[in-house]
This record gives sequence, C-alpha cells and structure tokens, in this order.
Amino acid sequence: MKSLNILLIEDDMIEVMKLNRAASSLQLNHKVTEANNGEDALKILEQKDNLPDIILLDLNMPKINGIEFLKILKSDDRLKYIPTIILTTSNNQRDLLECYKVGVAGYILKPLKYEEYVSKIEKLLSYWSINELITV
Repeated sequence: MKSLNILLIEDDMIEVMKLNRAASSLQLNHKVTEANNGEDALKILEQKDNLPDIILLDLNMPKINGIEFLKILKSDDRLKYIPTIILTTSNNQRDLLECYKVGVAGYILKPLKYEEYVSKIEKLLSYWSINELITV
C-alpha cells in the first residue's frame, strides 16, 4: 500500500493527537500535516507542488467552518479533485446532505470508543491508500 500525504483540518488538539496515535499504532507510514482551521489549511494548500492526497476535515471549526471550507476548495480547479472526507461528531442530516451536495468523498462519524475510532481510521486509510488518486 502506498503511503498517503494527509491534510488533517481539526481545531481540537485532542482529536489531532488521537488521529496521530491511531495512525502510529497501526504502523501506517502516512504523512499527516495538521491545520487548526480552514484559513491555515488554505495557506498550506497554496503550495501547489505539495498537495495532499486526501483531506480529513472536521465540520465544527472557528473562522471558516467545514462546509464553507469545502465550498472554497471545490471552486478551485486544482484543489477540487483532492478527496475530502468529513471526520466529525455531527450526525446532523442537514450537514450530511450539504457535504454531499458540495462534493465530499465520505462522511465519517467519530465514535466515542477509541478502539472503534482506530478501526474506522484503519479502514479509511487503507481504502485511500489502494484507491487511484488524481494528480493535477
């Protein structure tokens, strides 16, 4: 399996640590770049020669929320092809529908139990590491 360049957009440092811990406990050799909010993420994405393979995006963030960030991403001709997966605690149907309307690659609810979280992250990352990705 190929190693992924992942952009994690998450404002909760505990969630960031949890993802990093899950990835290292699974001994996955993925590179995780962290952005604490949508504005920071857009700055990272300006480096067009080093775009992530996938984006993991939290919905509830300060400044630019997840859906606003998605709309900006999808209106950019180079960035719109990056598969973006929502990783959230929100099971609000309106959020879910809005995300699929704008164009997400997946919508994953963060489970409360850490073991279930690790299992979801493992499945998510193993799928994207075998999936053929567009490089624009």
